[in-house]
Amino acid sequence: MNIRLISILSTSILLTLATARAEDWLPPLPAWHGDSEALIKAKSHPWVSPAELSGLKESPDYNTTIAYLRKLVDSSDLLEMEQFGTSAQGRALYLVKASAALHKIAQNPQRPLLLVQAGIHSGEIDGKDAGLMLLRDIAHGDKAKLLANADLLFIPVFSADGHERRSATNRMNQRGPVLQGWRATAQNLNLNRDYSKADAPEMQALLGVLNKYQPDLYIDVHVTDGEDYQYDVTYGFNEPFAAISPNAASWLAKLYRPAVNRALEQAGHIPGPLVFGVDSKDFSKGISGWTASPRYSNGYGDVRHLPTVLVENHSLKPYRQRVLGTYILLEQSLKLLNEQGKALILARQADMQARPKRMVLSYKASEQPDLIDFKGMSYQLRPSEISGDSYVYWTGEPKLYEKLPVYWDKVIDKEVAVPAAYWLPPEQHQVIARLKLHGIDVTTLDKPAKVSVQQLSVTDYRFADKPFEGHFMLQDARFSKQNISRTLAPGWVKVSTDQALGRLAVALLEPTAPDSFFSWGFFPSMFERTEYFEPYAIEPLIERMLVQQPELKVQFEQALAQDEKLRNNPRERYNWFYQKMPYYDQAYLKYPVLVEP
Repeated sequence: MNIRLISILSTSILLTLATARAEDWLPPLPAWHGDSEALIKAKSHPWVSPAELSGLKESPDYNTTIAYLRKLVDSSDLLEMEQFGTSAQGRALYLVKASAALHKIAQNPQRPLLLVQAGIHSGEIDGKDAGLMLLRDIAHGDKAKLLANADLLFIPVFSADGHERRSATNRMNQRGPVLQGWRATAQNLNLNRDYSKADAPEMQALLGVLNKYQPDLYIDVHVTDGEDYQYDVTYGFNEPFAAISPNAASWLAKLYRPAVNRALEQAGHIPGPLVFGVDSKDFSKGISGWTASPRYSNGYGDVRHLPTVLVENHSLKPYRQRVLGTYILLEQSLKLLNEQGKALILARQADMQARPKRMVLSYKASEQPDLIDFKGMSYQLRPSEISGDSYVYWTGEPKLYEKLPVYWDKVIDKEVAVPAAYWLPPEQHQVIARLKLHGIDVTTLDKPAKVSVQQLSVTDYRFADKPFEGHFMLQDARFSKQNISRTLAPGWVKVSTDQALGRLAVALLEPTAPDSFFSWGFFPSMFERTEYFEPYAIEPLIERMLVQQPELKVQFEQALAQDEKLRNNPRERYNWFYQKMPYYDQAYLKYPVLVEP
């Protein structure tokens, strides 16, 4: 088959797919109507949003979105727009401030501040169009009272470059909008894996927003993949039993979740928990309850003491329904901050002031499940001649899974004693800069200082076989510890854990933490040696060592008996002695960050 014919066939297939409707292959859709539909403005309304012009079937492009917001902001004393960064391709990143006192936003410690972020994955853009509608109703409707005792920051599109990579064929598992953005940035980075390492310019700009405004509640709006079920709005956060910020997590569990669920239900929506099936072909086996690590928004918020809610609207529900559900969730979040925001502020302060002696770095799933009644959908296992396996066919028929097991990540996997401080040498420019970017306080020595610290050395490690989010991550690393006394030169940087973001410092600098800088591969040079030996030089030196240290011969013979590689490799025999010489690279496999207990 010639290249031209292949090209014609490929184009034909693409045109066929582009003109097909999701209804042709997605599961059957139950009918839905809710009171929230009354929120949609008529096309004749002077402030009808771009998405409402299509009946919430389409979502506007970036320029149209920003143009609408500029017009809205210019029309109201309650709104203000600010550029907070620039995307990798040069697009301006904006946030909208909504407050009855814009010049004092985030300056009143008793006035709670909500940060809402849309489009971190720009194919999942529900939050943008819900936010435009809510801001419109605050400025020109009956929702200005939402700012009576609370303020709002709204980021309409976080991943602007991904937003403009729009297509009708980006997300085959999702019902609308008609054109959907792309999951990753122009640099092919997933921003919801970037919070701790902060590689992307978009993420670095967002951290600036968090440091500048210090919001009290953070809502990150997504859309799911995966199973079918009745819930249209699912959301979650790190639960109190596995939270670094237990007081804020308790507020979310005891006050936020009941209030938001009640509001959604009253508006005709079905709220539910974040769900991830244990077995994709047997839903009755249960679901996993996730505790997020700091690479994700909700995990990062937890370790930063910023209460964070991860919203995952159900991809198989229509765009119209998802946007309206998001509107209700955002509106109720502001209502609750007006009523219970001071309690949240006190909870955050308690978390920031706490100085626990130990910190859990990661959790694993409990073998003992909790049981819930889950509003799912029925399904069939159908054979596939294409794959040679079976696949799940969702019927669209509601089914209640009574006493469905939920396996929560609540068993401690890794835990450390919180050190007093970490010390970084001045040449670690990148890591020091990232710490400052996160808002972590550091101090730089201006004169020599003698410290008692632990030197960690890698005893075993493995680099990943392929890159993940632009890094070759380190896996299964193990360390030995040596207590040393050392005089540090001016320029060394101290990172004390006795600060509000001390737990974040531990998460980033404790090498065994899953999202530490070490785990992300920020210290590759420690795995390289640049000085070596020649046999003609090391041979006589070994002879001298054996004369001066007769016990070495016994140790060497024991090592030969136990290690086949050593017996059969002449170079490794030399290496055995070389590692015991002062000529050996003393920095090799040494973690360059010193730990002060």
